[in-house]
Amino acid sequence: MIDLTTVLLVSAPLYLAAVILYTVRLVKGPSIPDMVLAVDCIAYDLAVFLLVIALYYRTPLLVAPSIMLALWAYLLDVFISKHLVSKEVGE
Repeated sequence: MIDLTTVLLVSAPLYLAAVILYTVRLVKGPSIPDMVLAVDCIAYDLAVFLLVIALYYRTPLLVAPSIMLALWAYLLDVFISKHLVSKEVGE
């Protein structure tokens, strides 16, 4: 069976590399949807990484922020898509 420490040590540099690539796409993105996708990828990757850390430390305290972060990213998608379609967000 794979040790959770090994998973954390292997996944941490991969997540860091992914976040760096997503940040480059966020800064250089040719269009608004590309930038929104980069922010979504950063948020979802961070949520998954928080869940892996919660498993590593065997604590449920990091599960709620992870879920809230994923919901925030989904809400961002809804607001951006509504703004791109109708040029308003309020109603």
